[in-house]
Amino acid sequence: MTFPLPQRPELPIALLAASFNNTSATYKYYWLLSILSELEGGKTVIPKHRIFAGMVSLAWYTVNYFHISFGKQDQLQRAISQIRELEGITIDEKQEVVKQKIINSLNPATAKMLRYFDSEVPHRYLSPWFPELKGNRAEIYRLSAGFENDCPYALDEQNLTINPLWHGYLLEHAGILKAFCYWHLSLYLQKHNPNVPDIPNKLIKPARRNNLLNQRKFWNRVLDHTGPLECIYTHKKLVHGSFAVEHFIPYAFVSHDLIWNLIPADPSFNSRKNDKLPRMEDYFDEYYLLQKTAIEVMTVNHPNEPMMEDYLSLFPNADAQQLPETDLRGKFLENIQPLLTIANNNGFEYMGRFL
Repeated sequence: MTFPLPQRPELPIALLAASFNNTSATYKYYWLLSILSELEGGKTVIPKHRIFAGMVSLAWYTVNYFHISFGKQDQLQRAISQIRELEGITIDEKQEVVKQKIINSLNPATAKMLRYFDSEVPHRYLSPWFPELKGNRAEIYRLSAGFENDCPYALDEQNLTINPLWHGYLLEHAGILKAFCYWHLSLYLQKHNPNVPDIPNKLIKPARRNNLLNQRKFWNRVLDHTGPLECIYTHKKLVHGSFAVEHFIPYAFVSHDLIWNLIPADPSFNSRKNDKLPRMEDYFDEYYLLQKTAIEVMTVNHPNEPMMEDYLSLFPNADAQQLPETDLRGKFLENIQPLLTIANNNGFEYMGRFL
């Protein structure tokens, strides 16, 4: 599948489309995304330092919250982890706040990390316009200053200047160009994270998370029929309306709110668990029994409950009304165990036993 860009006869759009060919790191994707963000903010002469800070801020949530791997050689991921410690920035900080803190930082270690990208990215992105130069930094800088070969920007040691010939196109089609970047970025990251679900939805921090009202109603209905159930973590009794809806496998990994991964839990525990992983030997059996109870109760008492359809992603050949007759434990086990292992391999930590 290709992602066509809008054409303009006077511009070498094919070279822009080729800018992500033979990409071995994420730099170029975030470089163009950061430039487009500055351009939308009204800037045509942009300090490179701002663009590098924008690259870090754009990738911040993907690296820190979702633990997506950029590949062993990718220095952007490494820089983000180090800058988070150096600057004391939280993993879920707003993108613009992250960017401004980095721009205003006086820490020489942070500045040094950003300078690395200066030696690698601005001129290499222009390789399609200067293929014969094979990444010769000095020569590409010299030729870009006169917008040779209709390259999209000029470079000097401090700034990037947008080519007036490209300005209108980049601004008019900024949304499409961002989608172009994210499309190629998602393909690149999927190769490096082949077992991680829902990569495209882990590239941008969502404006807000779902409120889980329907999932809460689901578990309230279960509790109406069963009476109090026990929190699998703290063993406190949970009753109708007095529980937290908790992701057994963290949302930061699965990136969905399907009911098979949601259970009622002690609210005080839910705030402590954060994005830690539950250990199979400690919690799987209790988690499974909660889910088994819910399936049996809802099948008998609320056979038309829409949320029962969520289970069909675990039981693709079953009907929602036939779930109790399937090998429930085996299916839950063969889905949950690999997800926990993959999440741990991607940097999510296991939690201790709560008594």
